[in-house]
Amino acid sequence: MRILQKIALVLTIIGALNWGMVGLFEIDIIASLFDGSDSIISKIIYIIVAIAGIINIGLLFEHDEIKK
Repeated sequence: MRILQKIALVLTIIGALNWGMVGLFEIDIIASLFDGSDSIISKIIYIIVAIAGIINIGLLFEHDEIKK
């Protein structure tokens, strides 16, 4: 896996955990840390996580090769 995909995967996991917190407890960690979901830094983080998710679409099409 390339380094970019690993970074994107970590960001996607962070985004998924944040959505889990929103769904379970109505707590948006990103919005809490950066002065609300309407702040520019929160929006930038949401956009970065979305781009990471798009990058990870490539993982769906990778073939696992068995090395012998």
